Amino acid sequence: MKLWDNKNSTNKKLDSFTIGKDTYYDLFLAEYDCLASIAHAKMLQKIGVFTKNELNKVVNELEKIKIKSAKRELLIEDDFEDIHSKIEYELTNKLGDLGKKIHTGRSRNDQILVALQLYLKKELNDIKLLTKKFFDLLIVLAKRNKNYLMPGYTHFQIAMPSSFGLWFSAYAESLIDDIEFLNLAKFFVNQNPLGSAAGFGTSFDIDRIKTTKELKFDYLKYNSMAAQISRGKVELTTSNAIASLANTLSKFAMDICLYMGKEYDFISFPNDITTGSSIMPHKKNPDVFELIRGKCNILKSLPTQMTMLTANLPSGYHREMQLAKGPIIEAVLEIKQCIIIFTESLKNIKVKKNILKDPKYKNIFSVDSLNEYAKDGMPFRDAYLKIKEEIKSKKYKPSGKISHTHIGSIGNLSLNEINDKMLRIFNK
Repeated sequence: MKLWDNKNSTNKKLDSFTIGKDTYYDLFLAEYDCLASIAHAKMLQKIGVFTKNELNKVVNELEKIKIKSAKRELLIEDDFEDIHSKIEYELTNKLGDLGKKIHTGRSRNDQILVALQLYLKKELNDIKLLTKKFFDLLIVLAKRNKNYLMPGYTHFQIAMPSSFGLWFSAYAESLIDDIEFLNLAKFFVNQNPLGSAAGFGTSFDIDRIKTTKELKFDYLKYNSMAAQISRGKVELTTSNAIASLANTLSKFAMDICLYMGKEYDFISFPNDITTGSSIMPHKKNPDVFELIRGKCNILKSLPTQMTMLTANLPSGYHREMQLAKGPIIEAVLEIKQCIIIFTESLKNIKVKKNILKDPKYKNIFSVDSLNEYAKDGMPFRDAYLKIKEEIKSKKYKPSGKISHTHIGSIGNLSLNEINDKMLRIFNK
């Protein structure tokens, strides 16, 4: 069934090509299409298209479909082009001509816009909550391990002393930036496009303020054409937010893979979080973190995909936009799974103590030593050359003083202040 059927479409190959995987991805949007249809129906009753009794019948059937969708019991058979045609068929099948009225004053264009935005609005909030949970774990780990030193590296070369507190809290604070990206994406999806129809409005005297309130959007997309050309921008902004979070997770996962190796040996995990080798019995492989790294690296390419998909498209709807639906839904599912698995796995991390006693780290406090000379009045460059000569002649002996920077604080910023910063951004 096609909502646009002109009785001339008989080419099954073309139908299959144009529909693509929509019937699969639309199942993720079914609940939200029902919510939007209920809001639309209430508005139609207000302007006289439905009577109160007709509205009750339509809403009752839509609620049944929504519940069926939530239980994953709703199917979109091959006869249907998408979820919109399926839902309208169900209404018409149950209510006759009354079910046909639901499409009054709207188009499939604003139907998919509002369903996708309601879906993304909910999912972005869920991703924020999962990110905050991951952040909270990192703060706990930072506080618990802030006094345990670890070597910092630049260019893969031993650099300066760091600490597990500094390491964990660095990724915690990086997540705050990712939350801000999620907030921005939420702004874009939080504007009601329903009522824009095919992008040029409708001659029906609809009440878009009512549907905005019914669907709990914070804003209305006033210009009908602006609502339509926002498609693509909504997906791109969401993909940027997901890519930002994926970048943090992939970098952190890379650190873990590196630090689990015997060459570093900074951290370890229980056997049930690592995997073995089919021929090498000594192996404990970080497969979980390698997969997180790989999945997140793929997600980082999503904004490019969305940008190229929408490149050079003029205003109005174009069928290419259908191709944005699958990747953005897959990305939502993937990033949520990565955060959940990362959080559960990281709870079991074990940090190694007394790492800096290894002789290869004997010069790691050189910067602290030359800073002490500088604090005592020696010009910095002279202090640098003095320490450099001591190291060259093997006479260098570290003072043993530990800077506050090494144990989990950055300047005057404490872990509590990082936590407060997250709360301010999270609650925007």
